[in-house]
Amino acid sequence: MEYAIELRHITKTFGSVVANHDVSLNVRKGEILSLLGENGSGKTTLMNMISGIYYPDAGEIIVDGKEAEIRSPKDAYALGIGMVHQHFKLIDVFTAAENIALVLDKHEKYDLKAIKAKAREICNRYHFDLDLDQKVYEMSVSQKQTLEIVKTLYRGAQLLILDEPTAVLTPQETEKLFAVMRNMRSDGKSIIIITHKLHEVLSISDRVAILRKGEYAGTVETAVASESILTEMMVGKKVELNIERPDPVNPHLRLYVHNLTVTNAEGIRVVDQISFEAFSGEILGIAGISGNGQKELLEAIAGLQHPDKDSSIVYYPDDDRDSTAEQLIGKTPKDIRDMGIHLSFVPEDRLGMGLVGSMGMVDNMMLKTYSEGHSPLANRSAPRHLAEEIKDELGVVTPSINTPVSRLSGGNVQKVLVGREIAAAPSVLMTAYAVRGLDINTSYTIYHLLNEQKKKGVAIIYVGEDLDVLIDLCDRILVLCDGKNNGILEGRKTNKEEVGLLMTKLQSETKGGVA
Repeated sequence: MEYAIELRHITKTFGSVVANHDVSLNVRKGEILSLLGENGSGKTTLMNMISGIYYPDAGEIIVDGKEAEIRSPKDAYALGIGMVHQHFKLIDVFTAAENIALVLDKHEKYDLKAIKAKAREICNRYHFDLDLDQKVYEMSVSQKQTLEIVKTLYRGAQLLILDEPTAVLTPQETEKLFAVMRNMRSDGKSIIIITHKLHEVLSISDRVAILRKGEYAGTVETAVASESILTEMMVGKKVELNIERPDPVNPHLRLYVHNLTVTNAEGIRVVDQISFEAFSGEILGIAGISGNGQKELLEAIAGLQHPDKDSSIVYYPDDDRDSTAEQLIGKTPKDIRDMGIHLSFVPEDRLGMGLVGSMGMVDNMMLKTYSEGHSPLANRSAPRHLAEEIKDELGVVTPSINTPVSRLSGGNVQKVLVGREIAAAPSVLMTAYAVRGLDINTSYTIYHLLNEQKKKGVAIIYVGEDLDVLIDLCDRILVLCDGKNNGILEGRKTNKEEVGLLMTKLQSETKGGVA
């Protein structure tokens, strides 16, 4: 058996934290290997050692049968190893070809015509759809990702590492990417794909390697694997992979959003005349390619954005449309809270907007209630109790509830934020990418928590990127395209293809409106 790369007894520590311990695994030539593991299992650290960002404390890396010293990304590229990260490293004002030119060695001659010819040959060989003269700022997310992969192949990569490559792709774009990956595999390339989406793992990979708590848990042939087998290997115990979707009980109108428009600082309408209703005891999903107005829509409802004239957001405290309604336009988050409206918001930017990174869990719990005190001395007993409760119930991994949350992994930060917002007993709960970057076990814990809130009569607005989850979890799904409401679908009656099509193709006459 020919191996593109072999890892033997790899160990990496950061102070007292053991990120990888005695990990041994291999990647065959001409195969797609999926790498699975919970948050904090050491996947990214391991890949960073292969790609030259970190250097192992112990163990050896064998590339093409020879022991290799990989002390920098340059060393990795010299060995034919390239990594495409989740966050692209592109210059927006350059064309695709000019971005590719940036990977040239300083001794290589800059000849844009020759660069284009070589890049075009790569695109034709693997069936990439890429306009080499297009500026990056004009590209979709999938086009930028394609450019990053072509850049990596241009440098001669034989082993590609793709980190969560389908996180923000539609089903149609994902299938295109998978077709290209299969073409690369047929040409003898080796690919490691890091993903949390088990159905994609089973669809695209030849084998699956699994890490658990920094250690190697085993490799299985995809042909004999199943979602339950892989989950049990990741977590170390059986995990129920069913998302409950109870029918709404006595739903009544909670929010009526009408003609909502938000214009950004550049004068671009990022939210364009959106109208919809949100009901108590219901989960309203919002689907759309990243950057199509999801962030601004939720922030406008929360009082963090200033909508344009004629926009309306009406809150109904009771089940009677004729009852005392409250107009939220022009209100700050404090104004909304002072009106007695319990609105919780889990933003996309966890540390920038949701939590204060330099504070521990206790102090971050206090942020929701400090203004309610009547004493110059803050009462820390209730926030401390809440922090302990969230830590235990959601399994937050932290040295102490007073450890600054910026030191926690992304998954643990998200648990702290979601736990705090749910604990506020809201009547409206809005979440933006609540499970982004979370392992499957924690993700299902979050879905369960959302359904528990739904049963209590909370109106939930859930912005997500995994269409399978949106369809299984949500009662209705509002699809955004180019900042517009492009349709509202019944979660129980739609499918990924229908949602994906609405995400990418704006209807001539919007069929959404108010459902």
